[in-house]
Amino acid sequence: MSVLSVRDLVVEYQTTGGGVPAVRGVDLEVDRGEVLGLAGESGCGKSTIAGAILRLLPAKTKITGRIELDGNDILELTPGKLRAVRWTAGSIVFQGAMHAMNPVQRIGEQIMEPILVHGQSGEREARIRAGTLLEQVGLPTRRLDDYPHELSGGQKQRIMIAMALACSPSLIVADEPTTALDVMVQAQVLQLLRTLQHDLGLALLFITHDLSVLVEVADRLAIMYAGKIVEQGGAEAVFHTPAHPYTKALAAAFPAIGDMRFRGRPSGLGGDPPDPQQIPSGCPFHPRCAEVTPACPSVTPELWTAGPARLAACVHASGAPALEGVSR
Repeated sequence: MSVLSVRDLVVEYQTTGGGVPAVRGVDLEVDRGEVLGLAGESGCGKSTIAGAILRLLPAKTKITGRIELDGNDILELTPGKLRAVRWTAGSIVFQGAMHAMNPVQRIGEQIMEPILVHGQSGEREARIRAGTLLEQVGLPTRRLDDYPHELSGGQKQRIMIAMALACSPSLIVADEPTTALDVMVQAQVLQLLRTLQHDLGLALLFITHDLSVLVEVADRLAIMYAGKIVEQGGAEAVFHTPAHPYTKALAAAFPAIGDMRFRGRPSGLGGDPPDPQQIPSGCPFHPRCAEVTPACPSVTPELWTAGPARLAACVHASGAPALEGVSR
C-alpha cells in the first residue's frame, strides 16, 4: 500500500520576472517500509518536491496535481487539518540541522514540542518519549538539557531524526540529510536512518545529489533532470547499469578508490542544468548529452520501458518508439 502517492505534480514559483516551473509533471509512489531515493543536480526540483509534500513552499507558489499522504489529499487540506497531518502522517529531516533548530531552546523541549502540540501525551510522558527517541538515535538521555550549540554536526542531525520520529509518522522525507557531514559521520547517520526505517516499517523518501549514497540505502531510485523524472528502477540496477545518459554521467562522476584510470581521467558532466524559464525543446538534456541524435531536439521523451521494472525518458530506451537514426 502506498504511503505517498504523487500524480502529475507541477510546481511553479512566482517571481517578478514571471513564473518559474521548478517541477514539471512528476509521478512518485513510496510504499510502506520502502526507501525511494530521489537524485539529481542542484536545481532539478528535488527539494521543491519535498516542500510540496508537506506544503512548506512560499504562499504564492502555484501547485497543481495530486499529493496523497497516508490517505490525506494534501493540496485540499485546510490549514488546521494540514497542521494535524504534519509530524503525524509525514515529517521531514532538513539538510541544515542547526538552522532547523531553535538556538535558545533546549533539545528536549524541541523534541517534546510536536508531541505536546498534537496532544499525544502530557509533559511528563512527552519527556520520557523524548529520552527514548534520543536513545534510538544513539545519544544519551542527558543530552535533553543541552542547547544546539553544544552538539556536533552529526549529533544535531541525529536530533533532527529524533524530532522527525516524535509523532510516529508513516513517511519521513530526508532532504540532503548528510551533505554537511564528514564521511565517517555521514556513514553513521545513513546506517542509523536505514536501521530505524527498517525496524519501524517507515516509508522514506531520501533526497540527495549523491548517487553513491542512495545506492547504499534506497530500494528504488528516481533520477530528476530539469523538473522531471528521467529514469526509475531498482537502486542497484539504476546505479550500475543506467539506462539514461544523464544517469550514466551522474554515476560516472563517482571515482573508484584506488583505480588509476580515474586519477588520470576524472569523469564529470560538462555544462549546467537549463534555466527553468528556458527549457530546451525536445529532450531537455540533449545540449549536454554524449549520445544525442538528430531526433533529440524535437522529440519530447516519455518514461518508456528500459528493461525489467525500469523506465527511462530517452529515445534510446528499449520501449521507445522507433525513430530514424536512433540505435537501441
